Amino acid sequence: MHHPVPYDVIIAGAGPVGLLLACELRLAGLSVLVLEQAGTPDSQLKRLPFGMRGLSVPTIEAFDRRGLLDDIAMPQQKPSTGKDSQEKKEPRRQAGHFAGIAFDHDNIDSARWPYRLPGPAGTNMAAEMEHIEIALAARAGAMGVEIRRGLGVESLDQSDDGVTVRAGNETFHARWLVGCDGGRSTVRKAAGFEFTGTDPEFTGYSVEIEMADPDTLGQGRIYTPTGMYFQSRPGTIAMVEFDGGAFHRSQPVTPEHVQAVLRRISGTDVTVTALKLATTWTDRAYQATAYRKGRVLLAGDAAHIHSPLGGQGLNLGLGDAMNLGWKLAATIRGDAPAGLLDSYFGERHPVGAQVLDWSRAQVALMRPSPNSRALEAIIRDLIATRDGATYFAERVWGISVRYDLGRSHPLTGRSAPDFELADGTRLGERLRNGRGLFLDFDASPALQALASRWSGRMTYIASNARERLGLSALLVRPDGFAAWATDGEPDMEGAAQAVSRWFGKPE
Repeated sequence: MHHPVPYDVIIAGAGPVGLLLACELRLAGLSVLVLEQAGTPDSQLKRLPFGMRGLSVPTIEAFDRRGLLDDIAMPQQKPSTGKDSQEKKEPRRQAGHFAGIAFDHDNIDSARWPYRLPGPAGTNMAAEMEHIEIALAARAGAMGVEIRRGLGVESLDQSDDGVTVRAGNETFHARWLVGCDGGRSTVRKAAGFEFTGTDPEFTGYSVEIEMADPDTLGQGRIYTPTGMYFQSRPGTIAMVEFDGGAFHRSQPVTPEHVQAVLRRISGTDVTVTALKLATTWTDRAYQATAYRKGRVLLAGDAAHIHSPLGGQGLNLGLGDAMNLGWKLAATIRGDAPAGLLDSYFGERHPVGAQVLDWSRAQVALMRPSPNSRALEAIIRDLIATRDGATYFAERVWGISVRYDLGRSHPLTGRSAPDFELADGTRLGERLRNGRGLFLDFDASPALQALASRWSGRMTYIASNARERLGLSALLVRPDGFAAWATDGEPDMEGAAQAVSRWFGKPE
């Protein structure tokens, strides 16, 4: 390419994943253009009741670490720490579900998570999709991200040193392009990524209707011989029909169609008098076999799609953005160690594959068959035990996420605990600038000398903490994950290798 490259990165898609990634790249001082096909972010489906999203632990922690948690938390809502169930003697408190089978707070043994400390980032929290997007767009705009709406990426060409993107009548150039443009990603298709997985078994519907006889249908989640429906409040219904996904996006959703499907699934003669809102979805579960081709990368639904069962999709995508941002920034700055950008796929693809399988397992429990009802009965028994509830909470809340960074210490590869340091600041706050941290609880002169060689890329902190969980020192990546930890006398060679592995050569 013989033309100037005005942007470091172009991001296709101004959903939460694209916007968070844009903020991460701006935090590192890069120039970012976001292209979004929709002319306006406005959509009824992003608002209640269908726009509600449960946020997982890694998502809540990411927002906290970038100072976004207060902007994103809904009014009057503080994240639950999961520890208040002992203080209030409530009979049962649902903490989450698997294919609609609930597990209770009181059954969860948080002592199994020795590296979690109480803090603003609790274990569960909900937010409206529209509210999340507004908060992220405001932050991106304030940081100097350029957002162009009504311009979707239509085609692209890449060379060894950049990417040319065509959107509308305009052409844009950048060093890198990231597709955050959803499940039907134009970037993924145009760049020729392979997308493989399992085809749908059902068409899912989320509808808001008025009925002539609202008492005909039951409340809550109801399995029937022909499918499942879930009425959260009168007229707000989610339902699945095992038709191989035949109806999804094939024709408009009419009141007559919704009534016919609802009658088939519920086995009642319910009458729909008005259809206020409707959307369809399926359990198609596909994943890109690579997240990078040359200078084009994928994140979020562009890299992986699955059914919305269990609400993991948004969290998975935001995790991609946090993982990719600092790695791509270091690559563009030129101080990335060898293989840093490849570690994005190495760490995030297995997490995505696990979420896809989690979604498939829930579909298996929902099939209208005697086999599935038998399996459901066993899962119900398991989820009601302490071990079972703890396991499901770990998976649903995202606490079990651990990158394989070479298991020299049980904390390595896990999200770093939110230590409260001697000066009253927390680890989450100290990550706001997007730099790595070297926490040295014992103020070792040798570790300080080591860390000083990378002072431009990470912050060295010699401080005790209110609760240090038996650790003497800890290296934290910019995304908040522990890259190295030690309980005793530090192994200087191991510490130096860990810093070099994630932060490159000394300055």
